[in-house]
Amino acid sequence: MAHEGLWEQLNKLDDATTAQRAKCQYLENPARYTITLLNTEYVVNLLDRNIFSIRSGSQQDEAKFLEQLCILAYLINAQHLPLANKLVVGNTLPGGQFFFRGQHGLPTQKLEKAFGDCPEVLHKASTRLNAESCEFGDASIRLHIMPRIPLTIVIWRRCEEFDARASILFDQTAASQLPLDALLAAVNLTVEALVKAATEIS
Repeated sequence: MAHEGLWEQLNKLDDATTAQRAKCQYLENPARYTITLLNTEYVVNLLDRNIFSIRSGSQQDEAKFLEQLCILAYLINAQHLPLANKLVVGNTLPGGQFFFRGQHGLPTQKLEKAFGDCPEVLHKASTRLNAESCEFGDASIRLHIMPRIPLTIVIWRRCEEFDARASILFDQTAASQLPLDALLAAVNLTVEALVKAATEIS
């Protein structure tokens, strides 16, 4: 079973306390959590140890590997903390200076390729993720990956003098809500969803 160790950790936790920490809902008969990841509702079944999304009507899709990782890690680690409302880069998060490098680098190049020539497409692509527009760069959005994890993405347009640039910014509390490996997975899922939406728009 995928993520068996995470399931073991989750099952040892108090259900009501976990739901409060993670800002999600716990339901009984059968025991399950309902939680939102990228504006999609997921059901976490504790007895059967499976996770599925409810995308439209009664349609249910089994969560993919990275989605399961993000949800389980978040339920285990989330803290009942207010947002710092201070934007930081990944390198300044605790441990981030050593983690976000090489193969663990943040996927800014994918954003630059997808939105560098038309930053305004970012706003259209992000509507399905319930993002709000910001006033940074040539285009920027703020969305919630999960209930206690906002993410801000900023795009600067490509021009004759400068290449396109993208920034991925976190609330200062992000590493308190998710371990860095799961946080990176959540960012990758977000960027993948945005790039896919941009492709469908064009």
